[in-house]
Amino acid sequence: MAGKKARARDVKTARKGDEVVLLSGGNPQIAKGDGDAPVQAYIAAMPGWKRGLGERLDALIVDNVPGVNKAVRWNSPFYGVEGQGWFVTFHVLTRYVKVTFFAGMSLQPILSGGTVKSKDARWIDIYEDDAFDEAQMADWLKQAAALPGWIP
Repeated sequence: MAGKKARARDVKTARKGDEVVLLSGGNPQIAKGDGDAPVQAYIAAMPGWKRGLGERLDALIVDNVPGVNKAVRWNSPFYGVEGQGWFVTFHVLTRYVKVTFFAGMSLQPILSGGTVKSKDARWIDIYEDDAFDEAQMADWLKQAAALPGWIP
């Protein structure tokens, strides 16, 4: 029980009295917004081990895609390149974090997550005990940022 209370305290925002709501699967409910601030609020509200993964993903994206645009849409952080659209997003689920590349079919090696219905999008599900290959992720991020992205 103490662990649940500690996690609830961890998701408080910087504004006095405001608290981030965790949606199903523990995904933080963060208002739609552009720029780094809403993305950092999302990452800060990611529960448990997922917060560290969110921080690593954000740092990899910033390090490998100069001038990357950031936003929160649909309760997930989105990363894009001006004039090209969004190239990657991630989303918290109960047991893992899903990292989705909008042009994933064009990446090498192709990510296995995806179906015919997901069209060009492909994803990787990262679980707590998974080995995280930062070099491969950085390579996918560079490839994805160079491709036309998703424009809603």
